[in-house]
Amino acid sequence: MEHWRDGIEILLLATCIYQIYRAFRSTRGAQILVGLGTILVVLTLVSTVFKFEVIQWIITRAAAVLAFALIVIFQPELRTGLARLGSNRLFSLYGRRRLDFLERFTDSVINLSKKRVGALFAIQRDVSLKEQLDTGVHLDARFTPELAMAVFFPKAPLHDGGMILADDRVAGAACVFPVTEREMKDRSTGLRHRAAIGLTERTDAICVVVSEETGGISICENGQLQRNLTEKQFRDRISEIFFTGKPTHETPPDEKLDRKGPVPPAGDRDLVSD
Repeated sequence: MEHWRDGIEILLLATCIYQIYRAFRSTRGAQILVGLGTILVVLTLVSTVFKFEVIQWIITRAAAVLAFALIVIFQPELRTGLARLGSNRLFSLYGRRRLDFLERFTDSVINLSKKRVGALFAIQRDVSLKEQLDTGVHLDARFTPELAMAVFFPKAPLHDGGMILADDRVAGAACVFPVTEREMKDRSTGLRHRAAIGLTERTDAICVVVSEETGGISICENGQLQRNLTEKQFRDRISEIFFTGKPTHETPPDEKLDRKGPVPPAGDRDLVSD
């Protein structure tokens, strides 16, 4: 019983390490950091076992400089990862206002899907989308299904681009999102979907896409795309993201296609402004 504090300490450390891993695993520099860390550990073990004094001296002297250099080099990735860590649902509370907004939002997306009106939404979380917002038209309006339909109605002035939702309101429309540079195995992935992947690779935003060709609903989080969701699947997934914090499984986005659902042809007209 004397060592119960040790058990609690180990549990706290394991929880912290896991939360940090979850926050940083989807950032662009995560693999580089893992690679550098692996090399450093291997060199340390080898130099210790074989008593390579020169290597040990170099590692000791370079460790502090390397740590500072990594902070400078990977500043964007660290900032994104820390924002994701802070946005963990364990540290956030969502009240009736958020629930009401999500109900209106899901109803709107389903309505757009039934009418096959193409749409691209980005729900801002902790990482600011001001850079993308400045590429479109600022609105600052209460989100309603009617407003979403008016914005994305074909040939409407603001239909070409994405709508940014922040603080449960429409911050702007006709916004240009960065398109992912990742090569898609499925060539039916339209530009709206690629823009959703690109934005969520760089920020902690949640993107929702409605295909104008098929009416299919897609959700993108952390660069992972889930396509052709049914109405129930879409409602359940939104609830998981914003109320339980359940992340998207770490699998390539083009392997997440629901082959039972309709898949857009190669000529998918889901476009985002250049």
